[in-house]
Amino acid sequence: MVENVSTRPMGTPGGQPPRELIWWHATWLAVLALGVGVLLFAPILQTTAALAALALGAAPALAGLLLARSRHVAAHSLILFNWGAGGVLAALLTGGIAGPMAVWHLAPLAAAAAMGRIDRLALGTAISLAAICVSLLAGVTLSLPPPPPYDLASGLGAVAIITTAVGLGLALIVLQRRVILDTRRRALMEARLREALGDQPHLLILAQPGGKLVTAWGNAPRGLKGQILAGRHLSQLATPADRPRLEAALREAIVEGRSEVGFAPAGAPTLWHELSLRRVNPQRLTGSIRDAGVQRAREAALDQARIDAETANAGKSRFLANMSHELRTPLNAIMGFSDIMRQSLFGPMPEKYAEYSALIHESGEHLLELINDVLDMSKIEAERFELYREEFDARDAISAVMRLMRGQADRAGVSLRGLMPKEPLEVTADRRAMKQIALNLISNALKFTPKGGTVTVTAHAEGPMLELIVADSGTGISAADLQRLGKPFEQAGGADQRAAGTGLGLSLVRAFAELHGGEMAIESQLGEGTTVTVRLPVMDMAEAEVEPAPHPEETAG
Repeated sequence: MVENVSTRPMGTPGGQPPRELIWWHATWLAVLALGVGVLLFAPILQTTAALAALALGAAPALAGLLLARSRHVAAHSLILFNWGAGGVLAALLTGGIAGPMAVWHLAPLAAAAAMGRIDRLALGTAISLAAICVSLLAGVTLSLPPPPPYDLASGLGAVAIITTAVGLGLALIVLQRRVILDTRRRALMEARLREALGDQPHLLILAQPGGKLVTAWGNAPRGLKGQILAGRHLSQLATPADRPRLEAALREAIVEGRSEVGFAPAGAPTLWHELSLRRVNPQRLTGSIRDAGVQRAREAALDQARIDAETANAGKSRFLANMSHELRTPLNAIMGFSDIMRQSLFGPMPEKYAEYSALIHESGEHLLELINDVLDMSKIEAERFELYREEFDARDAISAVMRLMRGQADRAGVSLRGLMPKEPLEVTADRRAMKQIALNLISNALKFTPKGGTVTVTAHAEGPMLELIVADSGTGISAADLQRLGKPFEQAGGADQRAAGTGLGLSLVRAFAELHGGEMAIESQLGEGTTVTVRLPVMDMAEAEVEPAPHPEETAG
């Protein structure tokens, strides 16, 4: 728990009204009243000037009783000016600087001491000196009243001296008490601050811009015990190999205002510490040194885990690519022989065998498509996939895919519609990648659209962008699945739907789009269908600027 300890001297403006200042004015009035009573009892107090002078000694005290209750510094300054004015006027009424009341010129100094503040004491001294100067100047330039008779002058002088002496004595006692209290308070605060700094988990340092240590607080990390000495250069705390890095960090802190650097301590090269530096002013740098070994080990473990994951992923990609190549060779033979059997090139076969050969060939084509997808993804992940750009009409590539998928749509009972402009969509792109994008999007849409649903394929130009939009009226995709789609081997839908693919379709679409400098976006809600939009910057701008607005037409395939 941290305690709030005020550094403001006791009884200063801004806090509670200073009781000592109030009692000081009350004591002045009491002593003055006692002196006036003695003079009246004598009786020697016979002149109006003498009465007025004594009243001028009481007026600042009465005003001080009221102003001392204020918390404003201006009110306390006014107290001192009142005492200065009262002392000057009382002296001028009783013979000037040589008269019996001249000692009251010290009243501002006494009142300032009672306030217990150095700045007030300086102001009180200045006002007292100014009052003396004013009285001297008035005595030279003005015609002052004559001094009072000897008996009266002696009585007035005694009252003035006693009130001033009592006032100064009490004020010095108050000032000394406050100085002692302030000293104790500061010592307590310094002790608490040193204790707090000493309990820091890190080592706090103060250094010169050149790198020499001035002082340090806190616990030195392992390897630096006994190494933190005033006058030692910061770079000497590190191993010789790391010293240039510390010196560079010092220069950076001076120029940029802050720097951080890690280093191995000279006393324990196997450990690792971190130094943070901040520039306080051109003559001072502050900083902290902490044990960063655990953090460094954690970062090293994370780096190693990342490297291991990347290595494993690369190994997986190589394995899939190699296996795909190995599978494609016998698969081509299987497909070739099954095609020969299907076409009865060596003579007629029983109907059942012909049906089996057709199934073998169809299954082989499906497996070959999967293998090609795996090969494409492995090339993309290895950054070895190359686009073969050429100029062609995007409508032809998309229409060819729709004709290919027409049979699957008819078997599923899904209406496959195409909306494309009458004018050519001349693009410069990879024809095979374009077909693969359309094929994967339409295949996915058909897979998730129930019987009686609709899949609509739209293609049009938007400035330099070709937009290919495939929308279906299928089951839709949940928000959780949307976050995963587009990553390799990630699928949405139920278990039966996920079993119908590899999870590479949309990831290949996204990859092919990004290779062209484009993007893929998916919009979907459960039960409301899905819309996938692919935007590719592949349009021929010379033609795109003059082509008319597209008119939708249905492509029958």
